[in-house]
Amino acid sequence: MTGPVEPPAGVPARPTINDIARLAGVSKASVSYALNDLPGVSEQTRERIRAAAGRLGWRPSAAARSLSNARAGAIGLAIARDVRLFEEEPYYMRLLAGIESVLAREGFSLLLSVVPDAATAVEVLRDWWAERRVDGVILTDLLVDDPRLALVTALGIPCAFRGGIDDRLPAGGHLALTLEAERESFSAVVAHLAEQGHRDVARISGPREFLHTRRRDVVWDEVTTAVLGAPQPVVVSDYTSQGGLARTRELLARTVPPTAVVYDNDVMAAAVVAERRALGLRIPEDLAVVAGEDSMLCRLASPAITSLQRDVVADGARTARLLLDVLGGHPSTATVGEPRRLVVRASSQGSGETGLTPPGGSSSARR
Repeated sequence: MTGPVEPPAGVPARPTINDIARLAGVSKASVSYALNDLPGVSEQTRERIRAAAGRLGWRPSAAARSLSNARAGAIGLAIARDVRLFEEEPYYMRLLAGIESVLAREGFSLLLSVVPDAATAVEVLRDWWAERRVDGVILTDLLVDDPRLALVTALGIPCAFRGGIDDRLPAGGHLALTLEAERESFSAVVAHLAEQGHRDVARISGPREFLHTRRRDVVWDEVTTAVLGAPQPVVVSDYTSQGGLARTRELLARTVPPTAVVYDNDVMAAAVVAERRALGLRIPEDLAVVAGEDSMLCRLASPAITSLQRDVVADGARTARLLLDVLGGHPSTATVGEPRRLVVRASSQGSGETGLTPPGGSSSARR
């Protein structure tokens, strides 16, 4: 078995068709015909030119490809989140890994920008589209009144939506979306906590301007009413560790504090477990903790955290595949992902028989 062929000495690091023509002993026009699979050269000459190009390590430029096929070869993703969240949140790295796994295989690159808000994202997306830098875009974390949705609709930008969206998705062959199955996930969590003896349960959510938070709020009320007889409280946070700790302190200061809290992500849940002694808690004896997202944070915590598990990498890959299907001329599509699977760990097991005692009462009076 032989190793790679070394290019001739003196060839530039970024060879052009001029270099290929010199090495193959042909004209520039012949090189162009051969590399673009056009008639005008014999098969023998075509093979000689291709061999010369291979020896030089030549690759067609992205600019030349875009001019010839009207494609940029790139997909845009402008994430409208506080960049500080990326210091803590494992979710996005897994989502990006899934997206890239499909795009790289299909010869597309990912153009990524992290911006502070949706209005800034609109400007970024508009510039990318006007400059022909992207063939389509992926949108995540849609807002209740999201200006990005109006933009891609008005300009006809091929788009795949990730996560929450409702029936206001406009008609059009350039759009695709992936939804999350929330009801089955919350039903499993609330049933588990009820089996452990919990009757006072709370949830700490993400910001309510997100469509996925609004949808989860509706499902949470319905599921907790069905299982526990009344809708259980929800307090709003920002997905960060400090936000989760602050909202947890507020819940624990209530006259009747919850004995179990479900957090919308892993970061908030892991922060509470890590700071349990500062909070004056035993987990799960005083407070059962459940994370709405699973990650290494949940598995490495002590005690390990019960969580809702899903394959985020596969979700990212599915979203990228939907967008490439749209670019390929397939009709717009909607898919619903698998429900997140409840993984029971030590943070909620055997936790319902004790709990924080509210002022002036016993823990048994709360159940």
